[in-house]
Amino acid sequence: MKDMIDRSAPVFIAGHRGLVGSAILRRLEKEGFTNLLTATREELDLRRQSSVDEWFNEHQPQYVFLVAGTVGGIGANSTRPADFIYDNLMIHGTVVHASHQMRVEKLLYLGSSCIYPRLANQPMKENELLSGQLEPTNEGYAIAKIAGIKLCESYRRQHGCDFISAMPTNLYGPGDNFDLDDSHVLPALIRRFHEAKISDQKEVEIWGTGSAYREFLHVDDLADACLFLMDNYSESEHINVGTGKDSSIADLAERIRDLVHPEATISFDTSKPDGMPRKVLDVSKLKNLGWESKIPLNEGLASTYDWYLSAIETGQVRL
Repeated sequence: MKDMIDRSAPVFIAGHRGLVGSAILRRLEKEGFTNLLTATREELDLRRQSSVDEWFNEHQPQYVFLVAGTVGGIGANSTRPADFIYDNLMIHGTVVHASHQMRVEKLLYLGSSCIYPRLANQPMKENELLSGQLEPTNEGYAIAKIAGIKLCESYRRQHGCDFISAMPTNLYGPGDNFDLDDSHVLPALIRRFHEAKISDQKEVEIWGTGSAYREFLHVDDLADACLFLMDNYSESEHINVGTGKDSSIADLAERIRDLVHPEATISFDTSKPDGMPRKVLDVSKLKNLGWESKIPLNEGLASTYDWYLSAIETGQVRL
């Protein structure tokens, strides 16, 4: 058991407005952290080293959760690969380097399960990294995330920095992106079924064949795991964070259909890509440390849909 990080120390959450960052902010507030540091994109461009260095020098963070980045689903990854690789490479590089320069005590870098090869052995263990070719539809994002892992490993090896990396599976929950042009599959399905419901549409079309398998982790579970790792983990190898359970996209669509618009039927646009055939993490390493996910998928879907309805009413999400 490692020493718990200081709850009174200045903690920087890079990317606090995003799905993950906002969940970590909620979790740390609940835990009683008293000196949480945040900065909007307008206040701090994380792609500029000079700006990041200046901000770090002014605010002196002692701990850093590096969860900022440019993210999106298959469509966005396929059409904007330059944005995904450039933005993420720069953000990872500036924050990690500034954390080293300012002697930050500990940094948690958050990657993505897309770092693993398209045909990786399933469930995917941490040692599957760089063992084969990546999934083409998210290659740019995956390369940037792999670079982030190696960056943290390299600063640890060369400079002795206590920088750790965690690789979460597919995430969902309050604060997700429901834009059909660049959202991930789960929020996109919630929106499609909801719009079909309010327009009395009886058929909802899903991208791909529905045969791909994915694992889904509620973002509040991830936030809890991130704090657990900051308190209990200090190794160079990245560590998987997930449920260890997966379901087909067809099954996910049926669950969301039953929750949102039970009268609808589902059709599949097989001209659209499925992405990786299967993607489920081996989470035995994290489980052996003493952490497991707590929020069942159906419960998480229901609370996420409730949040989505509230967000429509308050104008946070527009149809």
